[in-house]
Amino acid sequence: MYNRIFVLKFPKENIDQPIICKLVKEYEVEFNILKADINMQQEGLLVLELIGHKAKVDEGLSYLKSVGVKVERVAASIRRDDEKCFQCGACTGICSTGALSISRPDMAVPFEPEKCSGCGLCVAVCPVRAMVVCLEQGMALPA
Repeated sequence: MYNRIFVLKFPKENIDQPIICKLVKEYEVEFNILKADINMQQEGLLVLELIGHKAKVDEGLSYLKSVGVKVERVAASIRRDDEKCFQCGACTGICSTGALSISRPDMAVPFEPEKCSGCGLCVAVCPVRAMVVCLEQGMALPA
């Protein structure tokens, strides 16, 4: 099974459509709602974890884009504040993708966002809150 977290922005014209229902029924994609901000006649925002076979999730994402939903992977939005980070390495033990690791012999902790799955575990374990999830440009939310 494949699972990833996405930020979905719905245009106000589609806010009353059963888009997620169709995603489940026609593309066999399961979801967990992590955040929702939906108001009539305004842009809607959903943060969803999508779960299913990779091909089905990809088809579902194509469908969402075809109906005007803006789709962004949360993984691209996890950031590290290098001024706060003091390279303690606490995040490296929890990172299963290798996006955070300890480089030897200098013991630096490089962050490779392209390897990040967006799980957010690093945000929770960082003692100085150097790791943050950015849902919109300029808006950082600690886990």
